[in-house]
Amino acid sequence: MRTHLYKLGALCAIVLATGCQTTPTATSPQDEAPSPKNPEFAGEMAKFNAQFPNEKVAKYEEESIRFNNANKLDEKGGCHEKSKYPVTIILLLDANGKVTQSMTDVENSKAQCFRSNYASAQFPRPPIAPYRKAMQLR
Repeated sequence: MRTHLYKLGALCAIVLATGCQTTPTATSPQDEAPSPKNPEFAGEMAKFNAQFPNEKVAKYEEESIRFNNANKLDEKGGCHEKSKYPVTIILLLDANGKVTQSMTDVENSKAQCFRSNYASAQFPRPPIAPYRKAMQLR
């Protein structure tokens, strides 16, 4: 009888230990819910799209993408790891290419991180001002 109790006790300990190891964490990326959409974003995206078609704007888009990639502006601060969902950001640039404002399609820590990264960015001079620069950041 005593060996039967020892076996039962050992089995319970194994079941408890296994249960603890497989319990999902609160920050599990698989369980992450999408962030709420920013209702004001659609208006800003419409303003971005209204800049096209324009040959100078299309050329500037290519130039600004090269600038962003060369300076790795989106890689600062570990923003990409803050959520599994992409964030679309629209930067408002003045005539000198300075970011004066930004807006994201969602509100979460990843979006806030990207807004902070780009808050003081200085892009090349855009062909029109104010210029809206949209980017999807994965």
